[in-house]
Amino acid sequence: MTENERTARAALSRLFEPQDAAGLALVRAAGAEDALRIATGELAAGAKLEREIFELLEENSTGTGWTGLGTARQRWAPRIPDLAPARDLATMQRLGGRLIIPTDDLWPGQLADLGLQEPLCLWWRGIEQELPPAAKSIALVGSRDSTSYGGSVTGDLAYSLAQRGFTIVSGGAYGIDAHAHRAALAGAASGGIPTIAVMAGGVDRFYPSGNEDLLRAVANQGAVLAEVPPGSAPTRYRFLHQNCQLYALPVPPP
Repeated sequence: MTENERTARAALSRLFEPQDAAGLALVRAAGAEDALRIATGELAAGAKLEREIFELLEENSTGTGWTGLGTARQRWAPRIPDLAPARDLATMQRLGGRLIIPTDDLWPGQLADLGLQEPLCLWWRGIEQELPPAAKSIALVGSRDSTSYGGSVTGDLAYSLAQRGFTIVSGGAYGIDAHAHRAALAGAASGGIPTIAVMAGGVDRFYPSGNEDLLRAVANQGAVLAEVPPGSAPTRYRFLHQNCQLYALPVPPP
């Protein structure tokens, strides 16, 4: 893939919500560069492409309610003025982060198992090291208002798993998530990524703010990832999507 492909995927990650089935099918059918031109109205789609998108949605059981690209473009149109992929990429460079796309060496190959729901890209802050395979990753999430017992059990489990070389994946939130990240950092085995935080908003701002020091430590020793670009705010749907992605579950439409 060219740098134009990277820039297009950066723009599309702001134009589409994560797991926008129509958008992902458009990218799969037309490629990221033409998908961006079609989504922004610079290029006509044509009946053949419309049929191909519908068939992709049907194959992935997400075709219910599909009414064509015209309807999808109406949904995307309000975001077009905000597209500034060069700015977003420069922001990540300034933060010491990067954008990775499916052909990059750092791209987790297991994401291909998601089929049409494979992310367009990942905005990444952290050490430049290949992410662990699914068999060596454990997702631990839970209540933000956790009990002391829940925190203790989570900490013991995460610490023990990290010592054995497993990567703890969580969402960076208060409560159970924070206990999981802290314990994984404390129990980190040498030579691996102890923990990954999957964010519901952009990785330029560690959220929640009360966990900023913790998330900075995660970025310094592991990785903080998001599907949405810098400056994106956490929303109710993005929190739902975040938790589903931690367990590789299908995400309901917004």
